[in-house]
Amino acid sequence: MLDWLYTAIAWVMKQWHALFSTFLDPAGGIAWALSVVMLVVTIRILLFRLFVKQVKSQRAMQEIQPEIQKLRKQYGADKQGFSQAMMALQKERGVNPLAGCLPILPQIPIFIGLFHVLRRIAPGKPGLYSWDFDLTQQAANAKLFGAPIAASFNMVGDKEQAILGLTGGSYTNIRVVAMILILIMCFTTYYTQKQIQKRSGPVEGQAATVQKLLLYGMPISLFVSGFFFPILVLLYWFTNNLWTLGQQFYILKKMPPPGSPAALAKAEADKPRIDPKLLAPKPGAKPVRPKRGPVAPSSTVDADGAPTADPTPDAGATPVDPTPTDPGTANGSNGGRPGGGSRPRTSGGSAGPANRGKRKRR
Repeated sequence: MLDWLYTAIAWVMKQWHALFSTFLDPAGGIAWALSVVMLVVTIRILLFRLFVKQVKSQRAMQEIQPEIQKLRKQYGADKQGFSQAMMALQKERGVNPLAGCLPILPQIPIFIGLFHVLRRIAPGKPGLYSWDFDLTQQAANAKLFGAPIAASFNMVGDKEQAILGLTGGSYTNIRVVAMILILIMCFTTYYTQKQIQKRSGPVEGQAATVQKLLLYGMPISLFVSGFFFPILVLLYWFTNNLWTLGQQFYILKKMPPPGSPAALAKAEADKPRIDPKLLAPKPGAKPVRPKRGPVAPSSTVDADGAPTADPTPDAGATPVDPTPTDPGTANGSNGGRPGGGSRPRTSGGSAGPANRGKRKRR
């Protein structure tokens, strides 16, 4: 049923092997190892757009988390109503929860297909999945650091006898190379999951449990199953993890999680900078200073009409002589007032408003 997938994977490897065979030994392990590496690169380039959609979906889910929490409090134990309201919110914001799985789903059948193709490679086997007999024998006899690329840590049956015939019956090189690749594969898988958690931001509840399970469960499961993977499959997984690490590092730098220190620093760096020189006056231009408006006089009479203390005069205002003068006189003369003297000053302020207050009381 999946022969079309096996044929496609074998065809891609065949094309890359033909390219590397132009300057490398066609039966050498390096040429086949580079073919697997470029198989990973080909697949991940084709899946890059799905990866970007995954990141955008995760960012959108993080942005609507406060609203989801409000809906959770609003509906309480009504799980059906909460689910409907959350689906409506996701539809309104254009959030697709399944987009987070898009890059992973296509890689699963590809990994299974590669495992199936390499498992069938052995000395003396006929050509398979668009490979002729000679190409199949080159792959079966190729060695990487002294270990046949089709070998695995544990083998049984006819394949074990055929592979051990290439190493003189010794498992040493096979298990040393396989164990190193298994450990590297598990470590890079763990670090990749840590980076995915950093990319997706803090989560709570069931999502946090799933993240913790993937963080420790995947490396442990790969460590156990890695003993049965061919060496090229281990190399495929290791290369895939390296690509994921580099890709996520790029995404975290360009699109940091909302609210993270990196996101705040990026937002601060993206703010437009104003050159202070642009705010300075041009050479020869007279600087424009803001004009001060007139100071509004404050009242010196309280609500009962009694005189209040004169407020402190403004530093730029001209002091006014509080001594009242008669309208008909000049230069402060008595103007025919009996006694010839001026009206005594009132303490603390202008006499005019105070006289008006006195007249009101009279």
